[in-house]
Amino acid sequence: MKAWDRVAEGHATEAPVPTTRRAYGLLALGIVCIGFSAILTKWAGVPGPVAALYRVGIATLVLAPFAGRGLRQTLRGGPALPALILLAGIWFAGDLAVWNTSLGLTSAANATLLGNTSTIWVSLWSLLFLHERLRPLFWAGTALALVGAAAIVGADLSSVGTLGSGDLLALGSSLFYAAYLLTTRRVRRTTGTLQFMWLSSLGATAVLLIYGLAQGLPLGGFSAATYGNLLALGLISHVVGWLSINYALGHLRASVTSVSLLGQPVITALASVPLLGEALSAAQIAGGALVLVGIGFANRSQAATPPVLPTDPPQG
Repeated sequence: MKAWDRVAEGHATEAPVPTTRRAYGLLALGIVCIGFSAILTKWAGVPGPVAALYRVGIATLVLAPFAGRGLRQTLRGGPALPALILLAGIWFAGDLAVWNTSLGLTSAANATLLGNTSTIWVSLWSLLFLHERLRPLFWAGTALALVGAAAIVGADLSSVGTLGSGDLLALGSSLFYAAYLLTTRRVRRTTGTLQFMWLSSLGATAVLLIYGLAQGLPLGGFSAATYGNLLALGLISHVVGWLSINYALGHLRASVTSVSLLGQPVITALASVPLLGEALSAAQIAGGALVLVGIGFANRSQAATPPVLPTDPPQG
């Protein structure tokens, strides 16, 4: 558990070569794991909020035995900190529910690329309300990302004749995820990784369960294949994927990990071709490349600021 304690402090440490190699290996593993979340969600074939419920619910159950260490200290500090963590879970529930729904209306590649524009919204909020200075590189990245997003949405518009509702939902989910990251920023420096993941997942599970029951969504009675995909979604994408990334965040520079995480939508796009039969058009490829480069610039422009440790994948 000592490695997780170092991650919880929020700073990359100077690590020996074997540890650094392990960190790069786990970073790669985490990116691959979250890269398949869109595909597993599509394979499950259940309503978006239901897939989200199973994802965070399974993670909550799996992480419960490991989150006990340090949880009492988190709760001992008063109700404000646990309340903020649960609020982060609520934002994440909205993010997953909307993003999973978008997967039924647009391609996995589009949903993943557009969902990852959360970096832009976090930075804009920081500028307008937290009065943080943003570098010219950020504005260049924002412009490229928005042009790329417009190219993706325009490609859908020209092919189906109507504005892509799935693309708009994916963009909307990035706003929920941005709110999640901003809430996370306030609490992660005083809360351990496992404790934060468990409490926020618990909050997300509660919200999604209440929503599913209120809307009369099917919460059970699925096929064995559907349950298998939902189990894989919770274990692979949420538990293994992001815990691996959190380990890497404790041993590598924030600028390295933030840019490396842009490989996630690339993996999703490439894997969706043979696994989902979703061909990529030239406009999608060009627009996706612009989004990735733009987000990369935005991340690089923030590299000199203290690292923020999110506890869930960048939209996946």
